[in-house]
Amino acid sequence: MKLSQFKFKLPEELIAQHPAPHRDESRLMVVNRKTGDIEHRIFKEVIDYFDEHDLFILNDTKVFPARLYGNKEKTGAQIEVFLLRELNADMHLWDVLVEPARKIRIGNKLYFGDDETVVAEVIDNTTSRGRTLRFLYDGSHDEFKKNLYALGETPIPRTIKRPVEPEDEERFQTIFARNEGAVSAPGAGLHFSRELLKRMEIKGIDTAFITSHMNLGNFRDIDVEDLTKHKMDSEQMFISQEVADTVNRKQAEQRRICAVGVTVMRALETVAGTEGRIKSYDGWTNKFIFPPYEFTIANAMITNFHMPYSTLLMMAAAFGGYDHIMHAYKVAIEEGYRFGVYGDAMLIM
Repeated sequence: MKLSQFKFKLPEELIAQHPAPHRDESRLMVVNRKTGDIEHRIFKEVIDYFDEHDLFILNDTKVFPARLYGNKEKTGAQIEVFLLRELNADMHLWDVLVEPARKIRIGNKLYFGDDETVVAEVIDNTTSRGRTLRFLYDGSHDEFKKNLYALGETPIPRTIKRPVEPEDEERFQTIFARNEGAVSAPGAGLHFSRELLKRMEIKGIDTAFITSHMNLGNFRDIDVEDLTKHKMDSEQMFISQEVADTVNRKQAEQRRICAVGVTVMRALETVAGTEGRIKSYDGWTNKFIFPPYEFTIANAMITNFHMPYSTLLMMAAAFGGYDHIMHAYKVAIEEGYRFGVYGDAMLIM
C-alpha cells in the first residue's frame, strides 16, 4: 500500500485537547472486521462483547517526564530537550531530541533548572534533530534521575495545543503503569478505570500485562510513498514466560484475545511463531505492520482514533481491513468522535 492511501481530512476541533471527565466514559465505536458493521457505545460497555475466560492483554509501560527546557551557555537561548532513552547509566548518557536543533552543536553546554545545578554537554549528533547528551553530575544514579525528572514535564503530544496542566500528570498515564520507559502514553489503555477492571474481574475476563515502551517512532512522519521502504524506530519490549503461557493456553482454548493498543499488537506479532504460539522475550522490535497483513494471535483490538498518514492508523487498517477502517474513520468524523491520545476508542473484532 501507499502512504497517500491513508490521507483523510481531520477537522482540528476533533483532536482531543483534554481527556474525558471519566476514563471509561469515552465514546466507543465497535467495528466488525468481517462485515464492516458499526455500533456506537460508551467505553465501559466494552465488556458486553467479551465472555468469561476471554483475555485482555494490556501494556504496563510508564511514561516519564521526558520534556525539559534548558538554556544554552553564553547566549542563554532556551532549548527544548526531549529525553528519548538512557544510553549509559554510569556515564549519564542520554539519546535526546533538541529544538531548535540548528543552535546546538557538539561541545555546547546546556543548563537546567532555576539554579542551573544540572548541566549537560553535547557529545554527538545522531540525526538532524537528535543528539547525545552527557549530564555532568557527581551524585548517585538514583539521585541524578530524581533531579532530572523533577525538571521535566509530562510529554503530551504537539497535537494538544495547550500548556501541560496538573491533570496531565495523572491522565497521561494508565492506572496500571508500572515499568518506566515510555515517552508517550499507550492511548488505548487510558480508557480503563479501576471500576471497569473490577467489573471485568467479576465477569471472569482475564488480564495479562506486557511491557512495550512507546517511543516517538510511532508518531514520526513517514517520508516515503512506498510503505515497504519505511523503517520504524526500535521499541523496547518485554513479555514474561507466564504471560506467554497464558496467551498460548487461551489460543488453544479458542478464547477471544484482545490486544489493547497498537504497541501490544506489535509486541505479540513480534514474538508470534508460525504455529500460532508466542514465546517470552526481552529485547527490541521495529516491526512495521500495514495492510495487507495476516495476524496470528489477537482476534480483537482496542485502539484510539489516529492522525492521517500515521503508522498507528495503518496498524488499525491492517487488522480491521483497509476499506472497513477508512469507512469507520469517515463515520467517526461525521459523528464527532474525538481523535488522538486523549480521544475516543475503537473496538475492532
